[in-house]
Amino acid sequence: MDHCAVQVRNLQLTVPSAAGPVNILRGVDLDIGTGEAVGLVGPSGSGKTSLLMVLAGLERASAGSVRLGSEEITGLDEDSLARLRRDRVGIVFQAFHLIPTMTALENVAVPLELAGRADAFSRARAALDAVGLGHRLEHLPGQLSGGEQQRVALARAFAPEPALLLADEPTGNLDHATGAVVMDLLFALRARAGTTLLLITHDPALAARCDRQIHMADGLLT
Repeated sequence: MDHCAVQVRNLQLTVPSAAGPVNILRGVDLDIGTGEAVGLVGPSGSGKTSLLMVLAGLERASAGSVRLGSEEITGLDEDSLARLRRDRVGIVFQAFHLIPTMTALENVAVPLELAGRADAFSRARAALDAVGLGHRLEHLPGQLSGGEQQRVALARAFAPEPALLLADEPTGNLDHATGAVVMDLLFALRARAGTTLLLITHDPALAARCDRQIHMADGLLT
């Protein structure tokens, strides 16, 4: 596929356990085009989150290759992987992963500061405005609802303008109505920025909003 944002070939992940090696990913092949939104569905334990973690450089594959854009990432060291995430990959998890002692504004700005962005705070402010939290800049995570915290997490993920956004059950900790608002925001932000999206979800209706759906079972895409 030309203009691939993600190209995975024969990806395998085997981890040790008391009962012997466990094969979590068993030869995954996947292409995602630049700007494409892909919904990844499948039962719990099928390997969806493990695939996302390998794509993010947070888990090392046992075999196979992962190419993000033009860069093969499987051989990169930890510092290079950290720079890759900082510069090109946004991640939104089910848990919000906000720093509890920092305000909403600081939570979004700090990764930008670490990336050397001189406009970190103005960019963070704009990102929070975009998710409807311009009036909550100075609030700590503990002063925000779950939906507001996930919107801060969305702002943090989109503020660096990543080429690729990886979202793992981003509404899993939210009630249905709040989750719907968060997902509307996610799709709107993605459309505006042209970001490539891989969305893990148990919700068929959310997966159906993507350009394409893929299914994982027992460590393989089916």
